[in-house]
Amino acid sequence: MIKPIVGHLILRLTIWLLLTSDLSGINLAMGLAIALLLPRPDGRSIAVGDWLRMLSKILWAIPLAYLEAFEMLLRPHTQEDIVLERVPPQRSSQLIFLDVFVITFTPKTIVLRYRQDYYEIHRLRPRRTGRELEGHESEE
Repeated sequence: MIKPIVGHLILRLTIWLLLTSDLSGINLAMGLAIALLLPRPDGRSIAVGDWLRMLSKILWAIPLAYLEAFEMLLRPHTQEDIVLERVPPQRSSQLIFLDVFVITFTPKTIVLRYRQDYYEIHRLRPRRTGRELEGHESEE
């Protein structure tokens, strides 16, 4: 029983440190306090394959965040929209938490609301050029 709790604390503290990029004592204490205050896992076991897929998403989100930030510097993103993304069925609370983290970690997207069956995501997009608009209209 102790191992899962410690594992979740380490995971949450790691996510906190990734978000803040600060290894100071005060920041570590704040991260530990937040990790302890977050709701406990719901007790459902998670398949190893699900954990591995989530780990690959997290590892991919880090370079993607840098790429998106660089892209936003070169090409302003002035368009925004709200999209709905389905939550996979039978998703545990830990994986939902990690989904929200991965979506929000990248600079172009943030989860506004979680419902039982979908995430409501605010997304930034680059302004469309006249050329792109002409091509889009001809496709319709």
